Amino acid sequence: MSLGQLVLRYSVFAMVATVMNLGTQRISLATYDGAFALAVAIFFGTGVGLVVKYLLDKYFIFADLRGGAATHGKQFGLYTLMGVATTAIFWGMEYGFWAIWQTDPMRELGAIIGLAIGYVTKYQLDKRYVFTDSALAKGVA
Repeated sequence: MSLGQLVLRYSVFAMVATVMNLGTQRISLATYDGAFALAVAIFFGTGVGLVVKYLLDKYFIFADLRGGAATHGKQFGLYTLMGVATTAIFWGMEYGFWAIWQTDPMRELGAIIGLAIGYVTKYQLDKRYVFTDSALAKGVA
């Protein structure tokens, strides 16, 4: 896969995961308005986005076809760990935009900016530490 194809594919998958994340947040906020509603929405949205992005990255970015519960468990654990710092960027931007403007469109804009920064960083971490046996990580693809 060429660099251009990789960037396009990764960008599309990041957008898919972002839409899934924000869609889950909207559903959560529409169905629950109790204590810590925004935190609950962000938590569930992040979880959905994480699983979607992991599967897309594993199979369609890194072409890692290894399976089995042990392999998936280890990889997903590392993938999640690599996402801790990038999630902090995303959450910080989302909460920051909410704190400043107090509107859902600005909160979502903060989330999109934070996710974009996070995904660029996360790609490098995943290539280096998570999908180390893939052809892409080895520089073959």
